[in-house]
Amino acid sequence: MRGRFLIAALVAGQALLAGASRSHADPLPAHAPRTADYDIAVRLDAEAKRLDGTLRLTWRNPSNDSVPELWFHLYLNGFRDRDSTFFRESRGQLRDVPMPENGWGHIEVTTLRIAGGADLLPSLTFEAPDDGNRQDRTLARVRLPQPVAPGGSIALDIAFTAALPKAYARTGYAGDYFLVGQWFPKIAVYEPAGVRGRTAGGWNVHQFHADSEFYADFGQYRVAITLPRRFVVGATGVRTARVDHGDGTTTHTYEQGDVHDFAWTASPRFVEITRRFDAAREVSAQEYREAAARLGRPVEELRLGDVEVRLLMWPDHRPQAERYLRAAMRAIAGYGLAYGRYPHRTLTIVDPPEAAIGTGGMEYPTFFTAGTIVPFNAWPLDRVRLPEIVIAHEFAHQYFQGMVASNEFEEAWLDEGMAEWATWWLLDDLVGRDRSFLELAGLRIGGLDYDRLENDRGRGFEMIRQPSWSYDNGYSFNSYSRPSLTLRTLEGLLGHGTMARVMRTYAERWRYRHPSSDDFYRVASEVAGRDLRPFFRQTIESPAVIDYAVGHVTQDPRFTAVTVRREGDLQIPIVVAFKFAGRPVERRTWDGVGRWTRFAFGYAEPLEWVDVDPDRKVALDVSWLNNGHVVKTDRRAPVAMTSRWLLVVQQVLSCLAF
Repeated sequence: MRGRFLIAALVAGQALLAGASRSHADPLPAHAPRTADYDIAVRLDAEAKRLDGTLRLTWRNPSNDSVPELWFHLYLNGFRDRDSTFFRESRGQLRDVPMPENGWGHIEVTTLRIAGGADLLPSLTFEAPDDGNRQDRTLARVRLPQPVAPGGSIALDIAFTAALPKAYARTGYAGDYFLVGQWFPKIAVYEPAGVRGRTAGGWNVHQFHADSEFYADFGQYRVAITLPRRFVVGATGVRTARVDHGDGTTTHTYEQGDVHDFAWTASPRFVEITRRFDAAREVSAQEYREAAARLGRPVEELRLGDVEVRLLMWPDHRPQAERYLRAAMRAIAGYGLAYGRYPHRTLTIVDPPEAAIGTGGMEYPTFFTAGTIVPFNAWPLDRVRLPEIVIAHEFAHQYFQGMVASNEFEEAWLDEGMAEWATWWLLDDLVGRDRSFLELAGLRIGGLDYDRLENDRGRGFEMIRQPSWSYDNGYSFNSYSRPSLTLRTLEGLLGHGTMARVMRTYAERWRYRHPSSDDFYRVASEVAGRDLRPFFRQTIESPAVIDYAVGHVTQDPRFTAVTVRREGDLQIPIVVAFKFAGRPVERRTWDGVGRWTRFAFGYAEPLEWVDVDPDRKVALDVSWLNNGHVVKTDRRAPVAMTSRWLLVVQQVLSCLAF
């Protein structure tokens, strides 16, 4: 979810305007394990904003354990009342969007039985393992009369009713627009021993928190949606049937395998635009060759497939449709070459109305919501790349959490941070590293600049790897920007080619599986050919910050000494560049272990400037303003330009309240 950026940017905009080893290919699995299959029939009462549904759930025990109980997520109960954990933590506002008056929603399970057998509803209890909130009803436990045997399965028949909330947080309605996400009783993930470091099998269960998203197992979905005929419908997967009924309703049936969730949308006002991603046309032979060289793979191993792209556009935003579609085409190509072929036949993109902007910037398999506002329709704000950024970010989630299905409750950085890094990688390549965020009135800002704005010394008290609901005020920074900066710093240390192979190998090896941070560390170390766990212990597992700075400069006619300091706790090898009059730039490397080091030179020529990390590879450095020292004015000195530019960026974006 790109929500913390998307919503903050849109709200602010509205207010303003009104050496590595070669990696080896891991074969991409043809299909995901079918752990949780759903066959759902749901009816929408568009006037009452109500869902009535039935489902057959088939759950297969993926472990060698006998499992005596099942756990279910009932996410819509996060909107039930002021006593839910979701409401208490969000205080009725999420991603800068407040809850509308009378915006409550809920879900109730009315039938729960083993198919053809025992009634399980009397055994359903609500649980709150994270905070002990007895009023929270977003997590339920069901005890079984007989355990599910190792490798065995159980089929359940479930009926439920739901009232959709007014849209402000990922799901709900605004007038005749509906975004229906996390809407059905959804079985939790049973992790066998060995998965994500578990020593014994067990359910991974958490309540619905304001600062968390979702975690689920893969399976096959078949969903029949009945609603008034006038509605245009979009959903996860492929529409396999449409049946008109005599009562003025229509049933749309969608099916999709190899996914772990299902969401849908409906409105009679959508403008439907379709575009086919034709791999033979959209990806050039040169792009294939360059990717093959970068990854050390044969071209034939990188071939992409065709995708039917369906854009459901809100009428007011119609002038931005081509921006969405161009970004989607490049994302399918760029991420496909980088992380492996997108395996699904369809991609549905939903552009929500501004009245429901809280549902924007949210990812689901083969389906995601984008988001924009009317002022971005035309010059000069058409150079603010918000539509492109949201498309790039949400499509990145088709890989990093859609297929590489990490646990968003416990390790949000593995999806949000990787998607953030991938977003700027794609936009930097598409429009330029210095303008991937915006290009407006002569001002150019890149994604790196944006991520660095949140990075300062005051951030050194929370870690990237911790449960998403456990932050004081650092979920956004530690899930999005800081992991992105960490991956940029890792790329600076390893080089572009090695980093590309790290990410490709990770995406291949963990497709349709549940990785942990440790699994990523192992892949990165394997591909890099060296143990990178010390780097990750400092960056992902520690609150340490890094800040290298030029200290004292001492100079006499035949001797120069320069002190470089490490003012933060994080230790990373660093390059320092020196320029003496009449001499070429000289570079030295410091291991960064000590608090400071001194470089001495016996040159008669005077020192003109010194620059710590002249290539700006250590993106995690909290301040580049102290990286340089100019003894003699030299307009060619890179630190002077970089420092002045970053200061301008910080001041401008601070005024814009991004």
